[in-house]
Order: sequence, then C-alpha cells, then structure tokens
Amino acid sequence: MNKLIPISTAPVLPALVTSTGDRAGVRFLEFFTAQIRNPHTRRAYARAAAEFLAWCESRGVASLPQVQPLHVAAWIELAGRESSAPTVKQKLAAIRHLFDWLVTGQVVPLNPAASVRGPRHVVRTGKTPVLEPAEARRLLDSIYDRRRDEMSLDEVERILI
Repeated sequence: MNKLIPISTAPVLPALVTSTGDRAGVRFLEFFTAQIRNPHTRRAYARAAAEFLAWCESRGVASLPQVQPLHVAAWIELAGRESSAPTVKQKLAAIRHLFDWLVTGQVVPLNPAASVRGPRHVVRTGKTPVLEPAEARRLLDSIYDRRRDEMSLDEVERILI
C-alpha cells in the first residue's frame, strides 16, 4: 500500500513547517527528495531554506502562510552583507523554488519570494580570452602554417571568424 511517511518518523522539520500542518511537512520533504536531483544543489537549498525559516521564526512568523515578501527581502538584504552576490542569488533561488513547490501543493496561497529581486551580479571577465588583432593574426598564421597544404589563409579566416 502507498502510505505517506508519518511526520513523526520523518527527519526533523523546521518549526514553521510543522506548525503549518502535516501536508506542509510532506510537501517540504517532497521538494528536497523528488524535485531536486543533484545532491549538491539539494544540500545548498536545504541549508538556505533552514536558515531562512529559522530567521523568520526568530522574527515572530508563526507559519508558512504568514511569510511575506518583506520577510524575504529583509533576509536577502542581510545575507548580502555576509555573502557574495552569487551566493545570495542561489539562496533566493532556493526560497523561490521551495515556495513555488508549496504553492502548487496548495500549502501556501502565494509565493512571497516571487516579487523579490536579488542582488545584481555582472561578470566582466570570463575564461574566454579576447585576442588583440595582432594576437589573432599570429594565431591564424600558426594555423595556416600547420595546414598550408590543406587550405588557404582566407579559408582559415572564414572558418574562425
């Protein structure tokens, strides 16, 4: 028979989840077991969810439906003071996905993280080098030297450009 795991035998859940009811507890566990396949992502999202829910509880939030966008925004703002922008963006993604899952399971009516914007993060340099014209010419010349008998320099330039 298909029986749900009783909450009493499940792993320890955050207080906000248990105070919301058994359906919230089951849905919370389903999110981390059925929805996220990568173990590293699962661990990072679980850590972010635990931190956020503990922070909400310390601010007087009694259950999941009481979490508001203001709570998410304040937590993200605080996290931005302690962590890098990519880390904060990952934490916000974890909270968004968790609440999306809870909304589709009808545990909460709305996703409080949906309207919260994360920090801006722009990568200005990457791993792909940008060659100066002289460097590009030397590279093309070296390719041409190796394939001189196979194709012309114009053909090599057309392939690379």
